[in-house]
Amino acid sequence: MTIAANVLIATGILLMAISALALFTMPDLYTRAHAVAKSETIGMTLVFLGVLLRPEVDLGAGGRLLFIIAFATIANPTGVHALVRAAYRTGARPRIELDQATADRELGGNRS
Repeated sequence: MTIAANVLIATGILLMAISALALFTMPDLYTRAHAVAKSETIGMTLVFLGVLLRPEVDLGAGGRLLFIIAFATIANPTGVHALVRAAYRTGARPRIELDQATADRELGGNRS
Protein backbone atom coordinates (compact mmCIF):
# COMPACT_ATOMS: atom_id res chain seq x y z
CA MET A 1 0.00 0.00 0.00
CA THR A 2 2.90 2.34 0.72
CA ILE A 3 4.34 1.82 -2.75
CA ALA A 4 1.00 2.69 -4.38
CA ALA A 5 0.74 5.77 -2.15
CA ASN A 6 4.23 6.91 -3.11
CA VAL A 7 3.51 6.37 -6.81
CA LEU A 8 0.31 8.44 -6.56
CA ILE A 9 2.10 11.22 -4.70
CA ALA A 10 4.98 11.29 -7.19
CA THR A 11 2.61 11.32 -10.16
CA GLY A 12 0.59 14.14 -8.61
CA ILE A 13 3.71 16.20 -7.97
CA LEU A 14 4.82 15.62 -11.56
CA LEU A 15 1.47 16.86 -12.89
CA MET A 16 1.64 19.96 -10.69
CA ALA A 17 5.17 20.63 -11.94
CA ILE A 18 3.88 20.40 -15.50
CA SER A 19 1.19 22.91 -14.53
CA ALA A 20 3.83 25.31 -13.29
CA LEU A 21 5.79 24.88 -16.51
CA ALA A 22 2.64 25.56 -18.54
CA LEU A 23 2.33 28.97 -16.91
CA PHE A 24 5.59 30.01 -18.51
CA THR A 25 5.13 28.42 -21.92
CA MET A 26 1.53 29.19 -22.88
CA PRO A 27 0.93 32.44 -24.78
CA ASP A 28 -2.17 33.91 -23.14
CA LEU A 29 -4.50 33.74 -20.15
CA TYR A 30 -6.96 31.34 -21.75
CA THR A 31 -4.50 28.65 -22.73
CA ARG A 32 -2.72 28.99 -19.39
CA ALA A 33 -5.97 28.60 -17.48
CA HIS A 34 -6.98 25.59 -19.56
CA ALA A 35 -3.66 23.81 -19.11
CA VAL A 36 -3.24 24.59 -15.44
CA ALA A 37 -6.81 23.92 -14.28
CA LYS A 38 -6.92 20.35 -15.49
CA SER A 39 -3.46 19.12 -14.60
CA GLU A 40 -3.37 20.93 -11.26
CA THR A 41 -6.74 19.51 -10.19
CA ILE A 42 -5.76 15.97 -11.15
CA GLY A 43 -2.29 16.36 -9.62
CA MET A 44 -3.67 17.63 -6.33
CA THR A 45 -6.23 14.82 -6.24
CA LEU A 46 -3.51 12.22 -6.82
CA VAL A 47 -1.35 13.67 -4.04
CA PHE A 48 -4.24 13.62 -1.57
CA LEU A 49 -5.23 10.08 -2.59
CA GLY A 50 -1.62 9.02 -2.08
CA VAL A 51 -1.59 10.59 1.37
CA LEU A 52 -4.89 8.88 2.12
CA LEU A 53 -3.34 5.48 1.34
CA ARG A 54 -0.41 6.03 3.68
CA PRO A 55 -0.54 3.74 6.74
CA GLU A 56 -0.02 6.68 9.13
CA VAL A 57 -3.38 8.26 8.22
CA ASP A 58 -6.20 7.42 10.62
CA LEU A 59 -9.94 7.35 9.91
CA GLY A 60 -10.60 10.96 10.99
CA ALA A 61 -7.82 12.37 8.83
CA GLY A 62 -8.96 10.18 5.94
CA GLY A 63 -12.46 11.60 6.13
CA ARG A 64 -11.08 15.14 6.09
CA LEU A 65 -8.89 14.30 3.11
CA LEU A 66 -11.88 12.94 1.21
CA PHE A 67 -13.79 16.14 1.96
CA ILE A 68 -10.84 18.24 0.74
CA ILE A 69 -10.61 16.17 -2.45
CA ALA A 70 -14.34 16.58 -3.15
CA PHE A 71 -14.29 20.32 -2.42
CA ALA A 72 -11.17 21.02 -4.47
CA THR A 73 -12.42 18.95 -7.41
CA ILE A 74 -15.50 21.17 -7.56
CA ALA A 75 -13.98 24.50 -6.51
CA ASN A 76 -10.86 24.55 -8.68
CA PRO A 77 -12.53 24.30 -12.12
CA THR A 78 -15.29 26.64 -10.95
CA GLY A 79 -12.75 29.21 -9.80
CA VAL A 80 -10.80 29.00 -13.05
CA HIS A 81 -14.02 29.41 -15.03
CA ALA A 82 -14.95 32.50 -13.00
CA LEU A 83 -11.47 33.95 -13.50
CA VAL A 84 -11.50 33.41 -17.26
CA ARG A 85 -15.03 34.76 -17.60
CA ALA A 86 -14.13 37.88 -15.62
CA ALA A 87 -11.04 38.39 -17.78
CA TYR A 88 -13.10 38.08 -20.96
CA ARG A 89 -15.74 40.51 -19.69
CA THR A 90 -13.09 43.08 -18.81
CA GLY A 91 -11.59 42.99 -22.28
CA ALA A 92 -8.89 40.33 -22.29
CA ARG A 93 -9.14 38.61 -25.65
CA PRO A 94 -7.55 35.35 -26.76
CA ARG A 95 -4.33 35.61 -28.70
CA ILE A 96 -5.12 34.57 -32.26
CA GLU A 97 -2.25 34.35 -34.72
CA LEU A 98 -4.09 32.82 -37.69
CA ASP A 99 -7.19 33.84 -39.54
CA GLN A 100 -9.82 31.25 -40.39
CA ALA A 101 -8.78 30.87 -44.04
CA THR A 102 -5.16 30.17 -43.11
CA ALA A 103 -6.23 27.66 -40.46
CA ASP A 104 -8.47 25.87 -42.98
CA ARG A 105 -5.64 25.69 -45.52
CA GLU A 106 -3.25 24.27 -42.92
CA LEU A 107 -5.78 21.63 -41.86
CA GLY A 108 -6.66 20.80 -45.45
CA GLY A 109 -10.34 21.65 -45.05
CA ASN A 110 -12.49 23.51 -47.53
CA ARG A 111 -15.24 25.71 -46.17
CA SER A 112 -17.98 26.47 -48.59
